[in-house]
Amino acid sequence: MTEFERDLVRSFNEYFKEKNIRGISYRLKQHRFTAQFLDVLVDSLNPDYYLGIECKSISVEKGTKALYFTQHFTTDKKGAHQIDRISDFLRCSGRRGYLAVELRYGVGHAREAYAIPWKDISERFNSESLKFTIEEIASYPSILRGKSDYHVEADVWGVD
Repeated sequence: MTEFERDLVRSFNEYFKEKNIRGISYRLKQHRFTAQFLDVLVDSLNPDYYLGIECKSISVEKGTKALYFTQHFTTDKKGAHQIDRISDFLRCSGRRGYLAVELRYGVGHAREAYAIPWKDISERFNSESLKFTIEEIASYPSILRGKSDYHVEADVWGVD
């Protein structure tokens, strides 16, 4: 589990506790050679918080200019692309999906993260576009960050 994933799980759980919402965020243990559907799952009786979140962390400092569907996502042995597998899981489970993208700018620079609705990811992928540029990613709702961790805000995740 990456630090970004841990931060998101912790942030959701703190948010639920603070707002007295019945919900839990967690990460399923990943076994070596076993496919994992999503990085972070959020469960709640409130359907607004029934989420599946895939996390990607990009080093802008090292010159990455975009999130590429071929480079940053996997294809399994059967040729199924990760975006298709996640889309199927979200459809079957009834969860709303998001891609949380963390942009790392290097030492001395604050990290930024953005929440992209999964429907936008799926539409872009199926349009045969190859990427989301850093500028396009930054146009989505920002996941607020404190000094050391992220904070859940309802509007970022499409909650009224």
